[in-house]
Amino acid sequence: MRIAVVREALATDPLPLETRVAATPDSIKRLIALGFEVSVESGAGEAANFPDSQYVDAGATIAADARENYAAADVLLKVRPLRERPDLGADEVDLLRDGATVLGFFYPGRNTELLERARAKKLTVLAMECVPRISRAQKMDALSSQANIAGYRAVLEAANRYGSFFTGQMTAAGKVPPAKVLVIGAGVAGLAALGAAKGLGAIIRSFDTRAAVREQIESMGGEFLEVTFKEDGDGGGGYAKEMSPAFLEAEYALFRKQAKEVDIVITTALIPNKPAPKLWFKDMVELMKPGSVIVDMAAESGGNCDVTVANEVVVHNGVIVLGFTDLAGRLPTTASNLYGQNLVHLLTDMGGAKGWKVDFDDEVVRGATVTHEGEITWPPPVKPAAAPAPAAPKPAAAPAPVVAAPVAPPAPTKSKGHGHGGGGPKVHLGSARSAPLTWLSIVALALSYFLLQNAAPDATGLHLFAQQLTIFALSCFVGWQVVWNVAPALHTPLMSVTNAISGIIVVGGMLHLSGDLSRPAALLALAAVLFATINIGGGFMVTRRMLKMFHR
Repeated sequence: MRIAVVREALATDPLPLETRVAATPDSIKRLIALGFEVSVESGAGEAANFPDSQYVDAGATIAADARENYAAADVLLKVRPLRERPDLGADEVDLLRDGATVLGFFYPGRNTELLERARAKKLTVLAMECVPRISRAQKMDALSSQANIAGYRAVLEAANRYGSFFTGQMTAAGKVPPAKVLVIGAGVAGLAALGAAKGLGAIIRSFDTRAAVREQIESMGGEFLEVTFKEDGDGGGGYAKEMSPAFLEAEYALFRKQAKEVDIVITTALIPNKPAPKLWFKDMVELMKPGSVIVDMAAESGGNCDVTVANEVVVHNGVIVLGFTDLAGRLPTTASNLYGQNLVHLLTDMGGAKGWKVDFDDEVVRGATVTHEGEITWPPPVKPAAAPAPAAPKPAAAPAPVVAAPVAPPAPTKSKGHGHGGGGPKVHLGSARSAPLTWLSIVALALSYFLLQNAAPDATGLHLFAQQLTIFALSCFVGWQVVWNVAPALHTPLMSVTNAISGIIVVGGMLHLSGDLSRPAALLALAAVLFATINIGGGFMVTRRMLKMFHR
């Protein structure tokens, strides 16, 4: 099968809005490993800093004739939706052969005419923005990978236009307060913006109709703004839903109050397949201080701000409003790399060149497919909710038995600290897992007691052995109970703590290594030192790897 990578149509317009490319040299190597032949239009990656020579080195062929590249494609990889190519004097839909497959952003909800043309051409179109947001599909989620970049870039654009520091400073000439940044919408783009603004030293706060994102905002050091009117805006799949008029009025009142305080506003609110909701009105803009900046990340869908103009910078009452629609494309190399990998993962899921299949039993493929074999398949059918299991009929009450019922054993007492339904297994003396060790401990204690009671008064060595055996048995029992009742999330910190215990074992073992090393006690001490040292080394390695996860 032949994959074609082409120049994005917008990059051929007088204003080069699209700098990304659908495949990079790295992703092309993986596509070839999947069995595809890859043909790249000459100059397709130049705006993303990928010259033709890098594509050739990766194993692709360079197509000098763009029309032929379209016509020969079994699979076309795109970033933007299919549209007219002014430099070729033709539309991309017409340039493709009937029955070809297209992977890229498509937006079927607002491109109904394009959707119908793709159906008439019998194209199989997989829209990357329609990939379902489920755990298995995270590696194919192009919306998230590009929104993450766009949110980061939005803060950089705001900082470039803002006339002061983001971080506060105390100088000999006077004090400079930190910038206050408000992010509306705490999805992927919003959280990326919050992280970037916090990294620059700003005071960050965010509003979202979904109460579930509170912890994410606060974990980044931000303030979660909320209205007194209670209504959850979670629309499922990581999106927000449209809110009631009463909630919106309370929301607007909050925004008007914030407009007087904040220096930077970044809006990210989108509703799938609908125009962006208006959230920041003209009077709110006029309440902001001159020199403040608004970055409207929903500009391409109509904008969240009243005064936003797509692809333009508007100054209203001294407030700078940025309506850029190419924020991800302003980091073209990274954006293209991530997007190219999203496409590779989706093509892998479809079987590669040898096992190619548009499998509607695959939830990811079915969700992303908008047209197939002359039919419009969007939106995908909604899975019916599982019907609740019918309640089992209550058995007829049995007559009371004449004999006395046996007394039930008392229920085991719950461990303190877990609470109702708390996490972490609860171990009791009668549990199946601890039973063998419990019986071993009881036998060891009984043996110790017997030796202590029956040993001769002068049998000092026997008394000492019995005491040490008792301590060993109790240590095994207590250690088992303590470790087993620790929640799994704390196992790695627990391993770090046990390094101290292992250190004590090493010291104790070294004290017994003096003298004849062939003695049983010396051999046991040597084994104890060896295993405790291994435990210490492994514990520190695991701990170090865990701490690296938190390094920036």
